[in-house]
Amino acid sequence: MTQPVAPLTVFVEGVGLLGPGFSSWAQGRQCLAGSAPYEAARSVLPLPMALPSAERRRAGAVVKVSLAVGQEAVEASGRQASKLPSVFSSSSGDAVNCHEICTALASNDRLISPTRFHNSVHNASSGYWSICSGAMATSSVLCARDGSFAAGLLEALTQCVVDDSPVLLVAYDTEYPEPLYSKRQISDTMGVALVFTPRHSERSVARLSLDRASFLTMRAADTMDDAALEALRLAIPAARALPLLYAIAKRQARPIALSYLDPMQLAVDVAPC
Repeated sequence: MTQPVAPLTVFVEGVGLLGPGFSSWAQGRQCLAGSAPYEAARSVLPLPMALPSAERRRAGAVVKVSLAVGQEAVEASGRQASKLPSVFSSSSGDAVNCHEICTALASNDRLISPTRFHNSVHNASSGYWSICSGAMATSSVLCARDGSFAAGLLEALTQCVVDDSPVLLVAYDTEYPEPLYSKRQISDTMGVALVFTPRHSERSVARLSLDRASFLTMRAADTMDDAALEALRLAIPAARALPLLYAIAKRQARPIALSYLDPMQLAVDVAPC
């Protein structure tokens, strides 16, 4: 007789959030929980002060948003950033930098600055994170277009359980300038970070579980009741995390379907701690 397989279960110890209308998880949690109104506004990206001055000058929007949310989540967890394995997930990396490189290649000069070049790689944020945090633990970097948040979540949860170790997930996307915008319509920057642990602690705020036999579902992805938040969820791939963040903020216990690879969604059970 086949024995049932235990689900992948992890606990959320810290959350980071930055994006249109969200300055932090502390502020965003109030909006998502309904205790404060959500007001759409352009993202304001802080300077990455944890970086040395030379690297800080080279940092673009991708680095600024990923470091900001990663640091917020780690600080909330009370853990040492230098010891945390990490997963970085983005649908496209630094779109502005890509635009500048394409512009240079289309010019008569065609010379690309070293700064532009080293910021063009998809793992740039992971590299800058290791510089500012001193992290020497493993770091995975992945992309799954509009399903990148769910892909990163699946990878982070799996690592957390299999390696029996806390893991940091950072998901982020930046705006596309024209003419790239006409082909990839992402109009602003957003980042989400979560610290997962394999066991409950006094800092745990939520429990997430994936059924190993049915973590993919064909049912429609969960949406946001608020029209402005739903517009944001659809506008930026990293914002596909909003239904999960909403459940955490509201302290709800329920199943959630997160946008993944059409027509499949990622099925996650969330419960408060």
